[in-house]
Amino acid sequence: MKKINVAQVIADSKFNRFHFSLLAWCFLIILFDGYDLVVYGTVVPVLIEEWGLTTVQAGAIGSYGLFGMMFGAIILGILADRIGRKKVTAISIVLFSLFTVLCGFTTNVLLFSIFRFFAGLGLGGIMPNVIALLTDYSPKKMRSMVVSIVLCGYSVGGMLAPILGILIMPSLGWESIFWVAGIPLLLLPLMYKKLPESAVYLARRGKTEELFKNLRKVDPNITFDGTEELEHIPVDNSKVPVVGLFNNKRGLSTVMFWTAFFSCLLMVYGLNTWLPKLMIEAGYGLNSSLGFLITLQGGAMVGTIIIARLCDKYGSKKMLVPMYASGAIALTLLGFGGNTFYIYVLVAVAGAATIGAQNIVQAYVSQYYPPNIRSTALGMASGIGRMGGMMGPLLGGFLLSIALPIEMNFIAFAIPGLVAAIALTFVSDKRSYVNMQNRVSSENVTATKATLSEAAD
Repeated sequence: MKKINVAQVIADSKFNRFHFSLLAWCFLIILFDGYDLVVYGTVVPVLIEEWGLTTVQAGAIGSYGLFGMMFGAIILGILADRIGRKKVTAISIVLFSLFTVLCGFTTNVLLFSIFRFFAGLGLGGIMPNVIALLTDYSPKKMRSMVVSIVLCGYSVGGMLAPILGILIMPSLGWESIFWVAGIPLLLLPLMYKKLPESAVYLARRGKTEELFKNLRKVDPNITFDGTEELEHIPVDNSKVPVVGLFNNKRGLSTVMFWTAFFSCLLMVYGLNTWLPKLMIEAGYGLNSSLGFLITLQGGAMVGTIIIARLCDKYGSKKMLVPMYASGAIALTLLGFGGNTFYIYVLVAVAGAATIGAQNIVQAYVSQYYPPNIRSTALGMASGIGRMGGMMGPLLGGFLLSIALPIEMNFIAFAIPGLVAAIALTFVSDKRSYVNMQNRVSSENVTATKATLSEAAD
């Protein structure tokens, strides 16, 4: 009976229409993930004035969504390895789209905060599952690139929010940009039909017919006659899936990933929420300040694409450590001002080294762990990271409330970048699932050559 190595079939495949369709749908999902997250930072200067909020209160409202994201990332990430990534992706879309739309229909601070929390559950759950699904089906030679392209959708969505803020908020009000978040709900039926379920889940549930159907799309040159047997696919039998993250001497690396996520998301969400307000405090108008938010996301998008290509070639760790450090430097310099062009360049570099680095580290984590615990790994790292994310808006609000010099505010957001860089230096690439698989394959090839050599003698 012919044996089929599912992971090998996918790894050796060439990018085709199936991969492009998966990439396009995932890009759209992440675009609205980024939009729904950044939309609050776009309206916060208006809400502070209209609702009479203090900066601390505004920061707390921003953190409610991130609080929901923490629970969503952990719970839905672990759940996806149990019931399938496709189902959890659909649940996440309903949560973040529906409750973001509802934010646009309330002027009650308490209700607005509750809606942001429930939207956060979906926002937290969507990223780990989309990344895991992409990694499941992407060709080996371009996994970081495929994941990073899709995660650029976050920056596109992050740019779309302030653009709409500039274009339609003056005439239609701040509520209108929340209503745009309902578009994924309209597309959900078609999206659910087009997205594949993860290969590991299908194999574990004995749905080999559907699995082979997906493999034919992955590699149209492969044919199956129905008699094939699947090679062993790793299954986590632990009642506590998180335990698997510490197996095979991956404990230190797991904790270091969590530290990097915590530090980076503190910077990302702090800047997304408070960059317009910080730039207003530095003397820029509202539209100019929203322009800096657009530049932050644009820098993230360009940086992600460039660095992702280098990661596929040289390794993620070698790229990420200096990337985090450069972000810390850019944020520090940003606080000391300069001419407009210089400030825009620094904001772009900060975007590439904070949001862009966060995009790439997620691709790194998705390849570091085995497929059967991939969503759990990403969900836990994202959930821990959201704790840092919650601190970002609160930290920014607190710093603004005590009227520190503007450069001190930026330095406060720069320090976590150095922490993230140091943490990643302790991640052991030797314990990476991909590298361990490569070593096993290399050992098998060597053993086969030795056997053939002995037979020839």
